[in-house]
Amino acid sequence: MVRIEARTSGAPAACPDCGLMSGRVHSRYNRHLSDTATAGREVLVRLTVRRLFCDNPDCARTTFAEQVPELAARHARRTTILQRMLGAVALALGGRAGARLTQRLAASVSRMTLLRMLRGLPDPDRATPRVLGVDDFALRRGHHYGTLLIDMESRLPVDVLTDRTAQTLSEWLRAHPGVEIVCRDRAGAYAEGAREGAPNAVQVADRWHVWNNLADAVERTVARHKDCLALAAALAVQIEHDVDNDETQLSDSQLDLDANPPLSPSTEPSDRTDRWAVRARERHAAVHTLLAEGVGINAICRRLDLARGTVRRFARAETVEELLTRNGTGRRPSLLDEFKPYLHERWNAGCTNASALLAEITARGYRGGSTLIRQYLHQFRTTARVPQPPRTPPSVRRVVGWIMTDPKTMDSTDQQRMDAILAASPHLNALTSHVRAFATMMCSLRGQNLEAWMTAIDADDQPALRSFVVGLRRDQDAVTAGLTLPWNSGPVEGHVNRIKMLKRQMFGRAKPDLLRKRVLLTD
Repeated sequence: MVRIEARTSGAPAACPDCGLMSGRVHSRYNRHLSDTATAGREVLVRLTVRRLFCDNPDCARTTFAEQVPELAARHARRTTILQRMLGAVALALGGRAGARLTQRLAASVSRMTLLRMLRGLPDPDRATPRVLGVDDFALRRGHHYGTLLIDMESRLPVDVLTDRTAQTLSEWLRAHPGVEIVCRDRAGAYAEGAREGAPNAVQVADRWHVWNNLADAVERTVARHKDCLALAAALAVQIEHDVDNDETQLSDSQLDLDANPPLSPSTEPSDRTDRWAVRARERHAAVHTLLAEGVGINAICRRLDLARGTVRRFARAETVEELLTRNGTGRRPSLLDEFKPYLHERWNAGCTNASALLAEITARGYRGGSTLIRQYLHQFRTTARVPQPPRTPPSVRRVVGWIMTDPKTMDSTDQQRMDAILAASPHLNALTSHVRAFATMMCSLRGQNLEAWMTAIDADDQPALRSFVVGLRRDQDAVTAGLTLPWNSGPVEGHVNRIKMLKRQMFGRAKPDLLRKRVLLTD
């Protein structure tokens, strides 16, 4: 430890009450101040200060202690520079992690000291933003939520609210007049709060949330027409086989596709009698019976003793077959399914090393292990012949991804499979046209075309898209602004992601007041 002996000069000092200068000494005493480390060693300053008489007879103070504000604050036990450093540590790392770091900095303090210092930091003085971003975050997932307010122009947090109700947001907006634009998600509470608290502000619905809502509608539509996926997959495989037979002649060491009979069609969902299918039919019938009686989702959860997500899944499915079919085949998909044609091609080309094949398909996106590949290749080593590539159709999620993807960025193989699906299903072809028209409108910020797009949906036989349009019409002004103005909720989502990191750092000590300090005092 490095000890420094210091004392104040003999210059007169001002009385803190009346301001009269005095140099008459009453007594002296010592202050012990911790300072930042020197050469990795703790520093302790022993400062001798004077107590002076106040010679103003009208002043209520008889004596006063002189202060050294450049070195330390009144009653402080640490120097100002050390106090700032510890405050920065507390702000960046919180309690436990910050306390461990201070030990390395030769300025060791406890975690509770850092938390007290963090709570004592003043809030930043920021002006009311012109463009306000609003989003919720979980204080305790599924139970308690807060609201984060962001200045969209500076991208700095403005305030943190303790709930996500419309009343709380409207009260904040009334207390901070001047907001002209409110960027939010599709939540009705924030729409109502912005409408009540800032009636003249323009509400902007986030484009990502609108696009995500559209993806949900597309997924429901594809699920209703999943039979077309199996038909398109079989047609695409047959076309590939015909082309291969016309253009190439396979040798004895290569794959003889014609020697393998076509796979039998998979069991239809309506023919399944296993216990999973029976239970699904019973639950689907019970849920839809209660919905027809006007019972709400939460009440159905309590009556049937089911989770809310399960009840919502059964409620969204118009038929139980939508729930009984996995990828249209009735079987659980394998991580290796989409890479099997490539493995067949490489095996016929003479590559029989499992490790080399694993490295190749891993580079193509395979996420499984080597055991699955070795087990699959074992049958080729014993039979000396590769079976016919599986005629499994793509999953509903994968087809939705193809529909929602820009055709210019799609892989050629995926594009061919997508073309086969659209050729087999005029309904999905029309769906894809609507989605791509919406994507063009959204990317080019042509919100004025939204009404024409919704009118086209109303005239088409697309129940899921019509439901999506009903939601758009309830919030049409905000959606139109979101598809026209350049603002979006991206910066707010970034700060919400940072809040998740802060909560994990604080190991359960992320109380609302501490979390608020760390969010608002971000650098």
